[in-house]
Formats: sequence, C-alpha cells, structure tokens
Amino acid sequence: MRTTATRAELVVWSAEPLLAETPVDLLRDSHVTPTDLFFVRNHGAVPAVDADTYRLRVDGLVQTPLRLSLQELERSFPQATVTATLVCAGNRRAELAAARPVPGEVPWGAGAIGNAVWRGVRLRDVLTEAGIGEGAGHVAFDGHDRTPEAPRFGGSIPLARALGADILLASAMNGQPLTADHGFPLRVVVPGYIGARSVKWLASVVVQEQPSANFFQARGYRLLPSWAAGGDGGIALGELPVNSVLCRAHVSGRSARLEGYAFAGGGRTVERVELSLDDGATWTGAALEAQPPAASWRFWHAQLELRAGRNDVVVRAVDSAASTQPEDAGKLWNPKGYMNNAWHRTVLDV
Repeated sequence: MRTTATRAELVVWSAEPLLAETPVDLLRDSHVTPTDLFFVRNHGAVPAVDADTYRLRVDGLVQTPLRLSLQELERSFPQATVTATLVCAGNRRAELAAARPVPGEVPWGAGAIGNAVWRGVRLRDVLTEAGIGEGAGHVAFDGHDRTPEAPRFGGSIPLARALGADILLASAMNGQPLTADHGFPLRVVVPGYIGARSVKWLASVVVQEQPSANFFQARGYRLLPSWAAGGDGGIALGELPVNSVLCRAHVSGRSARLEGYAFAGGGRTVERVELSLDDGATWTGAALEAQPPAASWRFWHAQLELRAGRNDVVVRAVDSAASTQPEDAGKLWNPKGYMNNAWHRTVLDV
C-alpha cells in the first residue's frame, strides 16, 4: 500500500477521518490535479487492505458470481483510462452556511473537487463476465471502510449508468497505484455523479433490483427540503448540476485576468461561462480553454476592467443542455448543505 502524502497547502477540516480540500487558486495550476493536492473525503479510518489476499466479490443478480484478485482484474480484462473530475456533494457548502447555519457538516469551500487520470478496468466488462441476471436495475458498491453510521460505506448507481464506458474499477490515479486515502487497492470512478458514488477500498459489486440500502445512500447523501427537521426522506443524490467557480485573479492597475473552473454532470459539457460586475444586469463572456473529455472539468479565463474600490464579481456557466446556475445560494439552502451551484461570488478590491 502506497503511503498517502498530502501537501501542507491543503485545508484540513479533520485529521481522523481525513477531510481536506484544495485551495482553489492551486486548482488552476494544472488541468490534472496532482494526487498530493487532490481533496480527500473519508468517512472513517482508512482500512488496511492486503493487496496479495484481496478479492473483489461480484454477485447478486448475476449468472456467475465472481471473486477476482487484482492480478485477475489486470490480466483478464482490457485496461482503460478515463480523465474525470470528482466532486464532493458538499462542495461550496460554506456559502449555504453563510446564509443559514448547516449544523454538523463540514464547511467545504469550493476546493472539494479534483480532476485526475484514472486507470483500471471497465465495470461493464466485469458485469458482462458475470452475466447480468433478470430483474437487475442497480449496481451497488460496498467499501472495506467502517464508519460510525454503518458497518461499511456504500452506495449504488442505476444499471444503465453502470454499463457506461467511462465507469471504472480503478487501481491507478495519475499514473501511480492508488494511495491509501484515495482507495487503495481498488475504487469505483463514476464521472458526473457525486463523489460518494465513487466508492473507495472496494469490497463488493452487487447487481440488484433496487438502489442500495446502505446508510449513505438511503439516508446520508440525500437532498432534504429546507423545511425538513429530520434526516429521513429527501432525494438520493446522483448526477451533478452545472457549476463554475472563480479561482484566482491577477490584477494590474484596474485590469484583471480572472481564471476558474466549470463542470457539468450527467455526461453534459460546459458550453459557456459568463461574468458580471453588476449583479447580473449585464454579462461578459469568458474564454473557454481546450475542450476536455466529457467527464472532466473545463478551465476558463477572462480579462475585465475593474473600477476603483470594491468590485463584486459573479460567475455562472451554461451546459450543453442549456442549463445554467441559479442566482442565490440562500435559496438553495438545505439541511445538509448539498449541491450548491449558485452563482459564484467574489469581491475584488482595487
């Protein structure tokens, strides 16, 4: 197991379990986020998994249950590489908490996101080998990690999504074996979905009729209505909405070069990023940088002339489904502070 190394620049919200996000200005240094700068969201202690004795269990509504070693996964299935952005469902929660408290939740800024090159085998190849049985509707994942809320962390995705060519059982990240905090020796990578569905330290893949009954799907990662008093009910989180963030500004006199990231879930792509200095009365288009793979974020930059004093900058993106971001974070408030994709607001003083 490769020891996880993280840079001192990471903002650490908790040491055990490790919860750490990347400063947003550093995110813009590279389209591929270095592993030691990649955000970490663990729910319990990192499990010690022996790579030599490791076996992935594949069963449920399958014709032939499987027990696969890492060597069998590598030798029996084609290797695939996907560049994909992972995003915590609580990314930008701090902005919701500024509007109204979100008790008991990590106050993530806009750095609970990262883009990496993942390598492994396609989930659909493994499911094809097992043979998908009648009545299958979902594919559930359980990890080896134990948490205070459940014996194991877990979740599921619909079968139709699980058969996508970009869903990996990944053993490598940015050209190296997974580190401990990023799921050694095997994790799921589900592009376009909340990071919680990319289960780490993967123990099992179960084909089943219904979504996972694991706490983190049935009760944890759910969008509750603003008036909800308890933790039950709500909508299970899945695909991510379109979002954009201003990461840094290079100001010279009154001229500023603004740089940021944007992304869209559900297989959609970012098609436009706009900025405003008058709270949305007028907009200026940003320049989109090279079109990345569909599963990856998109960088943007813009040159704006600022006025002396305070400048309130807002940014929004539009995706390939013509969806855009809502104006007010306060109106997106929910008891767990999930899925904030309101206009990103930054103050620049000149």
